[in-house]
Amino acid sequence: MSRTFSYQGSAAHIVFGEGRSQTAGEWIEKLGCSRALVLSTPHQKADAEGVAARLGPLSAGVFAGAVMHTPVEVTEAAMEVVRRSGADCVVSLGGGSTTGLGKAIAYRTDLPQVVIPTTYAGSEVTSILGQTEGGRKTTVKDARILPEVVIYDAALTTGLPVGLSVTSGLNAMAHAMEALYAQDRNPISSLMAVEGLRAFQSALPAIVATPGDLAVRADGLYGAWLCGTVLGTVGMALHHKICHTLGGTFDTPHAETHAIMLPHTASFNAVAVPELLAPVAEIFGGSVGGGLWDFAKSIGAPMALQHLGLTEADLDRASQIAVENPYWNPRPIDKRSIRELLQHAWEGNRPTS
Repeated sequence: MSRTFSYQGSAAHIVFGEGRSQTAGEWIEKLGCSRALVLSTPHQKADAEGVAARLGPLSAGVFAGAVMHTPVEVTEAAMEVVRRSGADCVVSLGGGSTTGLGKAIAYRTDLPQVVIPTTYAGSEVTSILGQTEGGRKTTVKDARILPEVVIYDAALTTGLPVGLSVTSGLNAMAHAMEALYAQDRNPISSLMAVEGLRAFQSALPAIVATPGDLAVRADGLYGAWLCGTVLGTVGMALHHKICHTLGGTFDTPHAETHAIMLPHTASFNAVAVPELLAPVAEIFGGSVGGGLWDFAKSIGAPMALQHLGLTEADLDRASQIAVENPYWNPRPIDKRSIRELLQHAWEGNRPTS
């Protein structure tokens, strides 16, 4: 069979294993750095202060102001702390919000990044930055954005609430789903996408049942690494465009938005490329969208956009924005079809394909 594709592996250094977060200081020194600013959300400030304390003289302090969707004004506030502290690298502890802030700082300064994920977001292994300004979320891709070191330590994820574990995992799964039909897909990205989906199909129900089990938490992080890696190596399509629209314009919660939209966008595109999404149907026991919807419901995920505070009137505006500067997608899109898709997601209907 004739094959034509391009592939470039990620340059990020991956460190995986229980307790490996304790080696952050060693990696800072290997990067040639000596003053690390530790980043977190306000909720994880105490944990960030603990990391800074363990770093000792390698710490330049803590900035605990990271928030969803990486608002430019928050990045500017963090940049002031970077300048004032003399930081020569950042350590990002947390999920996508903190990782996003670290990447935004690196994009502006080229400072090295050490990321210690505590969710399954996956953005820590991409060179993509999504940031919000003036009610619009835009993305940029640049080599400076890719973190140099990512430390996956399952011991740091046992405290992640079950609900957040579920939505974070479904968010990561959306990366893999879109990778399977990406315009620039390749055999390696597709293999990683399918393996990531299988990892989460097994891990998420187990995490719901036994959230303190380090083995199943490690399985979740393994899935996050796989799904995040394909997000960083191939282009995303309709699903991510809609989620960026909803998050950037209406400030909907990032992971929950992805979790709700996943079955609907997968179903929409399965009509056009059923052969590419056949592994998804196989893993989730039937139809692509319906199988994902059943799986999400079985693990207690949010199922309807209306529960995020969106009104039906918001859907009109969202569908208009979603078709402006659209991402490439395997199925042609128009405002009417996207409005219909959003209506089903708003109501929480089970997709039929």
